[in-house]
Amino acid sequence: MIKKETIDKILETALIEEVVGDFVHLKKRGSSLTGLCPFHNEKSPSFHVSPAKGIFKCFGCGKGGDSVHFIMEHEKYSYPEALKYVANKYNIEVEETEVTPEFKQAQDRRESLYIVSNYAASFFEDRMWNSEDGKTIGLGYFKERGFRDDIIKKFQLGYSPDDWSALLDGAVKDGYQQEFLEEVGLVIKNDQGRVYDRFRGRVMFPIHSFTGRIIGFGGRTLKTDKAVPKYVNSPESVIYHKSNVLYGLFQAKKAIRDLDNCYLVEGYADVLSVQQAGVENVVSSSGTSLTTEQIRLIGRFTKSVTILYDGDAAGIKASLRGLDMILEEGLDVRVVSFPDGHDPDSYIQKLGAAAFKTHIDKNKKDFIFYKTEILLKDAENDPIKKAGVIREVVESIAKIPDAIKASVFLRECSTLLQMEERILISELNKMRLSKIKKETPRPHFDDSPPPDVEAMMYETPVASDEYQERDMLRVLLMYGDRMANWDDTTDTYIGPYIVLHLDDVVFSNALYAKVVKYYKEELEQGRLPKEKDFIQHQDREISSLAVSLISTPYILSENWYNMHNITVPDETEKLHGTVMGAIFHLKKKKIGSIIAAKQEAIKAEKDQDNVMILMKEYLDLKEVEKYISNYLGSVIIK
Repeated sequence: MIKKETIDKILETALIEEVVGDFVHLKKRGSSLTGLCPFHNEKSPSFHVSPAKGIFKCFGCGKGGDSVHFIMEHEKYSYPEALKYVANKYNIEVEETEVTPEFKQAQDRRESLYIVSNYAASFFEDRMWNSEDGKTIGLGYFKERGFRDDIIKKFQLGYSPDDWSALLDGAVKDGYQQEFLEEVGLVIKNDQGRVYDRFRGRVMFPIHSFTGRIIGFGGRTLKTDKAVPKYVNSPESVIYHKSNVLYGLFQAKKAIRDLDNCYLVEGYADVLSVQQAGVENVVSSSGTSLTTEQIRLIGRFTKSVTILYDGDAAGIKASLRGLDMILEEGLDVRVVSFPDGHDPDSYIQKLGAAAFKTHIDKNKKDFIFYKTEILLKDAENDPIKKAGVIREVVESIAKIPDAIKASVFLRECSTLLQMEERILISELNKMRLSKIKKETPRPHFDDSPPPDVEAMMYETPVASDEYQERDMLRVLLMYGDRMANWDDTTDTYIGPYIVLHLDDVVFSNALYAKVVKYYKEELEQGRLPKEKDFIQHQDREISSLAVSLISTPYILSENWYNMHNITVPDETEKLHGTVMGAIFHLKKKKIGSIIAAKQEAIKAEKDQDNVMILMKEYLDLKEVEKYISNYLGSVIIK
């Protein structure tokens, strides 16, 4: 277990905007920061970060919490694992009351897969740098490709010995379990039960997660035998989903955010060469077709993507259609192609880093214009082909969610295509209308009878005190540690004052009741809970509720009064009314529920003596309700 003093230091040191900022591209909005939520698909930001409160909250999917809970949610870590991640970010030494041999066998299966993957990466690195065949074959290959030591080490490149079970034998000897090696695909068991290394005799490219953990590998053979596949990649596993991963993103994410642009290349070697050329904001889809998930991953850091194509004309045309989905996600796309026969890696190796950067600057074109030029060149003077080109170009423009950008592209492309703008607009509108019709579900008709509207009108509404209980908790958490000094007889904090007034109230919502119970227990121990104690609570339900209670998607402009001369009331200015209003609205709702139950009991009771007793209780309750109503009236007027 991690010592409480260490936990407190981690929580006090961590800045929510820095922790979340490693994963989400945040923009200033009033006193908060906003961005696209990493937990669900969205195109308009509903994800808010409050540096003042130290919390994040998504008003789209509802997730929220502090820095540690963000890491737990994003990386699927346990609470201690998330604490260690944040501690490592701020160079805080983690002190534990007991140390477990986690590097050999984790209790959590998912963590075990990370551990064996990390072991494998270290194994491959060690063999390349410290064995004769590793230095001759593995390191020799990377040196021959022109890669410097710093790039080789930055990406943790390695070599898997040309041996049937070198990794397996080493891992088992060091205490790692074979089943975990099999699960992440480092070793394979054939039909005869024989187990062997998947990547034997290959140079190794470790694939890092967003946060830098090893999740998979790509292995390149150095043999010329065409029967042997050139590249072998890790299979899908619990920790590795290739459609959600971009090679090099861990090393590139800071540069992408700082430069507000991401270069996208095809292979591992392209990433290494471009990085070595001093262009750090580069990633690769690792030889697979680009996926929507990968595009959204880029979109967390920048809205600008530059595709670096090799010189293969057929390959360029084949991939043009696939890039429309980048436009659909609202990103700006530019394209740079290289002379025929060159990819980014070979161009840099032949002409050098300076020529590479110059080529990018001079040949960068917007994707729509690039696509138009490529397709028109292919169509030549064939009117049928040209009509197809026009349709393809308009289809791409129709993917752009920003209406202003789309209209600008239509205008520019009308000149390139030698077509009237109004015709292009008409075609675009037809495409969008067709899409809307496809995506809009048709009404379902069946033989079921229509609902009894009249019965619904006279149906007794279900009484719920959810809103009142929730607002009471909000006031308790937000203002509980302030002094209740609004009259001569009160000299205490608001929290204990509220708890005293709620002594006879039973909360219907189990989670709300748990929070109140925790609050009372803390008071009994002589501690006054603060807002952050709930936000940083280890119970995920309590921390999520706390964030939800104190968060709002609405931010009042600092210029509101200057622009409109309208003063917006602040509940803290009349805290007495806020607190007492919350207490008595809740009590009124509770009394209302009890009165309704008494009415039902009176109707059901047959004994007249019992009816009289119930009536007396009913009238007493009505007096209490009247008193509360009168009090609430005075609070509202005040």
